[in-house]
Order: sequence, then C-alpha cells, then structure tokens
Amino acid sequence: MGELNNVLGFPILSLSIFLPLIGAAAIWLFVHNDQAVRWSALLVSVATFLVTLPLWFSFDTSTHHMQFEEFHPWIETFNINYQLGVDGISAPFILLTSLLTVICVISAWECIAKRIKEYMIAFLVLETTLIGVFAALDTILFYFFWEAMLIPMYLIIGIWGGKNRVYATVKFFLYTLTGSVLMLIALLAMYFEAGNTFSILALMDYPFSFAWQFWIFLAFLIAFAVKVPMWPVHTWLPDAHTEAPTAGSVILAGILLKMGAYGFLRFSLPMLPDASQYFVPLMVGLSLIAIVYISLVAMMQTDLKRLIAYSSIAHMGFVTLGTFMFTQQAVEGAIINMISHGFVAAALFLCVGVMYDRLHTREIGDYGGVVNVMPVFAAVMLLFCMANVALPGASSFIGEIMVLIGTFNAEPVHLGMSTKWVAIAAATSIVLSACYTLWMYKRVIMGDLTKDTVKSMPDMSVREFAYFVPLILLVVWMGLYPLPVLDVMHVSVTHLIEQATTSKDAVAQALAQGLPPTGMH
Repeated sequence: MGELNNVLGFPILSLSIFLPLIGAAAIWLFVHNDQAVRWSALLVSVATFLVTLPLWFSFDTSTHHMQFEEFHPWIETFNINYQLGVDGISAPFILLTSLLTVICVISAWECIAKRIKEYMIAFLVLETTLIGVFAALDTILFYFFWEAMLIPMYLIIGIWGGKNRVYATVKFFLYTLTGSVLMLIALLAMYFEAGNTFSILALMDYPFSFAWQFWIFLAFLIAFAVKVPMWPVHTWLPDAHTEAPTAGSVILAGILLKMGAYGFLRFSLPMLPDASQYFVPLMVGLSLIAIVYISLVAMMQTDLKRLIAYSSIAHMGFVTLGTFMFTQQAVEGAIINMISHGFVAAALFLCVGVMYDRLHTREIGDYGGVVNVMPVFAAVMLLFCMANVALPGASSFIGEIMVLIGTFNAEPVHLGMSTKWVAIAAATSIVLSACYTLWMYKRVIMGDLTKDTVKSMPDMSVREFAYFVPLILLVVWMGLYPLPVLDVMHVSVTHLIEQATTSKDAVAQALAQGLPPTGMH
C-alpha cells in the first residue's frame, strides 16, 4: 500500500481542496438568507472534514513514499503539473486545517453580523488554499496556493477586523508578499538548474552544489521566516492578530504559522541539506531569541490577543529549533509542537473571543473575577492555559520535551557550542510561559468581582462550549497517548533526516575555504 491514489473510488486530495471552493461558489450563487448561509457553510466545512478523514484512517504508516497521489499535466510547455500527495509530515496538517475550519464557522455564528455570506465564502476559499499548500507536489502549484491564501486572509482582516485593520492587513500583505517573491525567484533558479522540473520529489533528489544551496536557502529562509514568523520579521503578527476577528486569529495561529515551518521541512532540509547544516548556528540563534526574548515581550502585554500572539512566536521558536537539530526526537517534537499549538493557540483565541463578545474589550485590566460569573468558561480556559505552559498530560508537553531531548542529544555540524547549553537556554521558555500565562489567567479570571461590567457576563452557551469540546479532547488525547500521531510521521521523519544529513563534506569544505560563496557553479 505504498501509494494510495484514491479511496472509495474518488481522489481524496482533489476533493479536499476543491469541495470548499465549490461550496463557496454554490453559496454565492444560490444562498441568500443569512441563516441559510451559516448552515450551508457549516455543511460544506463538515463535509470537507469528513472527506479528509481517510488521510488518517487509510494512511500507511510503514512507508515514507507519498500517498493518495494524483498527477495530471497542467502547463506542459514548462513541465508544470497538477501533482498532489501527502506523507506523514503533511497529512496531519490537512486534517488540522479541515477541523479548525469547522470550528471557525461555528465560532462566527453570532458574532459576525455584517456581510455574512462574504465572510463564510472567504473562509471556505481560504480552506481550499491551505489544504492545497500541504498537498502540492509541484513547486508552482505550491506557490499558487501559497500566494492565493493571501487574498481571503487579507479580506477577512481588512473587512471584519478592528479599527486599525487597514494598517494590519497592509503590513501582513507586504511582509508575506516580499518573502514570497524571493521564494519564486529561488524556485525558478532551481527549475533551470535541475533540468526544467518543478517536481518537489525530483528536486529533493537533485544534487545542487553548495553554492546554489547557499543562496536558495537564504531566499527560502526569508519567505518561510516571515510566515513562522521568526525574529526579527515577526512584527506583523501581533498587529494582524489584534485586528483580526476571532476566527481569523484562530486560522492565523492554527494553520498559517505552520506553513513557514512546513516549508523548512518540505523544501530546505531535503533539497538543501548542505546549506541547512551550514546555517544551523543562525537558525539556532534566531530560534533562541524567539523562545526567550519574545517570551519576555509577552509578559509586558496588556492586550489579551497580543499576549497570545507573542506566545505563539515563542512556541514556534521551539519548532524551528527542533527542525534544525536533525534528530528523530527533535524533528518529531517540532511537528507535534506545531499540531499541538494549532489546538492550544486556536482555543486561547476562542477564549478571548468569548469574553470579547460579552464585554467588547481585550484589555486585561478591564476584567477580573470572571470565574465568579463564568465558572464553566474559567475551567475551559484554565485547561488551555495549562496546555500553553506545557503541563504534563497536555499535548504541548510532549512536543516541547521531545524537542529538548532531541536538542540535548544532537550533534549538528559546526554549531560552535554544545547543544546541551542550547537545550538549557530553550528550557527557560517553560518558566517564562508559565509566568505570562498564569499571570494573565490570575488577573482576568481569578479574584473578586469589582467591575459591574464583568458581573453581567453570562457563562458559555451550548454552542460556544461545543466548539471547545474537540480541542479539549485532542489536547488531552495527544498529551496522554501521542503514539498514534507519532506513528503516522515516524517513517517520513526518518527519511527526511536521511535526506538532510546525506552530505556534510560540502559544508566542511566551504567553512575551510572561508565561504560564503560568491558565485554559482
């Protein structure tokens, strides 16, 4: 069962990609009542989630080869093909995308009151582009979905966002577009160097010289670092989160941030192994800055959304650190961390949305004593706050402890320092995250009721509690029994590490000769 082209007689990946788009078109043309729009969007998103389930239940965990593959010529003149497939690294992110889209639709049921049809259509189109990114096996197809994602996200923030939404959307668009242009240049350079192919699988096997790898890696680094986002190109994220509607923040933190880290796993490590080894000191340095410095910045925030946004940057620092340690534990921990962060960060933004819908403020100082009037909500938020600080038994603990163990045991080439000290420095994030998360929870949820506005806040409705239930179950399940998720990715990660560590001679030679290189050869 090495290659699964379809299940039950239809192509799973194409249907997963285009079902939301078809649903969006149908809603645009035939559905005009606001309530009918909501139910139609929910139906389409649930159907898409169900379509993606075979990626889990029919996945062959014994092979690293791409599964559910589809191949059709697209633009034959330039050898551009419609090529799809998933492995143990990409399949979980498609499932995460389809699940979070359902939650986003439900969470926006009442809080979005204007242009409801357009809002739901934007989310369904966004789902199409996000699943396309994780399923594409042609670099131009990947780039198409990567760039197309900007349009619905731009509209979601720009139309339904806060008072500074125009500034936030323009900043988000310019940052991501600049990085994407450099990525396109790198993809074209690889196309001509590798014999006119855009196939991701073919490019993984092509032996690029170190000089080519060096410059292509830098182009990819800028593009992917903006999406993660890594320090110092992270400043767009707090603004985008602050101004985005709740569901926009959920999908931004839950999925969009993962695209950059996924890019390192899909492109940088397997295609550019020598450059990936060469730039380990840079990647470790940037990751540690994100982990430690950004955690300190989070402690200073007074806006709930900005605090969670900075927390996300710090947690993604763990992801990039684990990715460039080239050990099984660290890379698998990085992927687990991405999946877990998709659950936890999404839930925390939903928690902020629940309170904002009642009080219409995100300032920490405007709350206090919420537990007295919203005990169920307080319990739910406590669980996700504990998950955010990597409490044992939560999914984030598994990811972070695996990254720390993998880092402690790693021996990446030419790091220049013991990885044990890197692991110790990264571990400080656990203390720092506890500081800002628990302090935030104390000020918002605990204490006596002193504000009349807080006294009038009703507890969660059944609808609100319902969209937290799957996130609660997944966070606890992955925290207590992560083996099924690890089994899905294990063989693919093993193969990825083999690809990323096949050749170290070029790196050693480059350092001995005092490179960086000045030309391509």
